[in-house]
Amino acid sequence: MSVSRLMQMGAAGYLVVWTDPDLANASYDGVSFSVGTQDGTPAAMFFKNDGTKVYMAGQSTDTLYEYSLSTAWDISTASYNSVSLSIATNVANALGLYFRDDGLKMYLSSGTNNTIVEYNLSTAWDITTSSYNQNFSISGQDTLAAGLYFKDDGTKMYVIGYYGQDVNEYSLSTAWDISSASYSQNFSVFTQEVLPFALWFSPDGTRMYVAGNAGDDVNEYTLSTGWDISTASYNQNFSVASQEGTPRAIAFKSDGTKMYVVGTGNDTIYQYST
Repeated sequence: MSVSRLMQMGAAGYLVVWTDPDLANASYDGVSFSVGTQDGTPAAMFFKNDGTKVYMAGQSTDTLYEYSLSTAWDISTASYNSVSLSIATNVANALGLYFRDDGLKMYLSSGTNNTIVEYNLSTAWDITTSSYNQNFSISGQDTLAAGLYFKDDGTKMYVIGYYGQDVNEYSLSTAWDISSASYSQNFSVFTQEVLPFALWFSPDGTRMYVAGNAGDDVNEYTLSTGWDISTASYNQNFSVASQEGTPRAIAFKSDGTKMYVVGTGNDTIYQYST
């Protein structure tokens, strides 16, 4: 785990040690939570770093929804708290979602506009206090921006190129400022997934996870140099087909012991032990 991540977690009043998930021995917990009442095509998901909130962006409504978990990281205790934010003006067809660790910045990928959109939140993790800041086009790399992730110090951004079937890496000369982003390189996931949507990294950037609609599984890659996707190699996968046939987003508990998958097949978040 990186020093910056440890400092951020310490400042927030808790410290978590990440253990790389063991997908070979992962199992479904038998625990799920439906988000279909809010949107029938959930396409992006992100958990607050203490596991007490989860956010979901829906394609049908172009709206971001907030849910509370009465027991941290236990999706069976989730409930919709009637908090939502329309993102239709700036983010049509949201396919990726990411929050900065302090909850004061939020990023979404727009599959329609091929852009990454940055918001500021005046109150941490309260999406009703968000305001549009700026956007960054990825059209030079792909015509559909899907899954989205940032290096924990904000100096790198990663975007799934749906049609290119790859992960695109960008460097930010000013941390967390997407206007300072420039394209660096890409990594093809075509051999494992031809319809990639979801993207996640371990805190030290040495593990990368990709999921999509063709394989209905989560694919794990090892990076010999953290955050450098040119050093990535395929490791293993875990099928979620028994729960969700069209996975759109994945997330992990902050210590790596739980995995969450949401998709448009059943409009439900599923929880797994890793």
